[in-house]
Parts: sequence; C-alpha cells; structure tokens
Amino acid sequence: QVQVVESGGGLVQAGGSLRISCAASGSIFRINAMGWYRQAPGKVRELVATITHGITSDSRIQYADSVKGRFTISRDNAVNTVYLQMSSLKPEDTAVYYCNAAVLTTSRYQENYWGQGTQVTVSA
Repeated sequence: QVQVVESGGGLVQAGGSLRISCAASGSIFRINAMGWYRQAPGKVRELVATITHGITSDSRIQYADSVKGRFTISRDNAVNTVYLQMSSLKPEDTAVYYCNAAVLTTSRYQENYWGQGTQVTVSA
C-alpha cells in the first residue's frame, strides 16, 4: 500500500503566498513523478504542476499556463515529498488541491496514487 498525504492548505488573501506539501510513503520502490492538480467547485480537475523524480539536473517540470511565473514545484527525494510554493495568489486559484504520485511499487507495479486533497481558499 502507498499513502499520499497533503498538508498546508488554508485561507489567504489575494496577492499572498502559501506553500503546500505532499508526502508519499509505503510500498514504494521508486517514484517516477509527483504532481499537483486542483478542482474548483463545478469544474473538472486540472493539472497545476508536475515534476519527475530523476536526478535533480534531469528532472522535468510542467506547469499549467495559468500558474506559470507564480507557482513553483519542488521535491525532496530523500523523503518522497513534493512542495508547491504559490505566490501572487488570485481568487480563481481557490480549489481543492490534490497530490498525485506515479509510483513503481515494491511489487513492481506501476500505479498512480491520489491524496485526499487540501483546500486552498483565496479571498478577494
């Protein structure tokens, strides 16, 4: 079993900053990538940012156009954790933020795991 747990959400004013974290644990042989997605009320879940888990210099990062220049994704391979630093937040960033981990399990299965989500609310 693999567990994915997000933390750090909350309420922030527009223009403010917030950092959310996601830690994966359990039957992990290797993490291939981790990423953040978000879902606002009445909308479909959308990609925010993803990062692969290779050697630091080889990692690939992808951002949604709506967050480029404002959000930064980073990772700590030693603790299987990914972070999302969010700056210049806007009310339209309000959503539940979900973490996804693409994992090769100790049983050598490729699986995707989701966290339970963390609420980020940006007030105008």
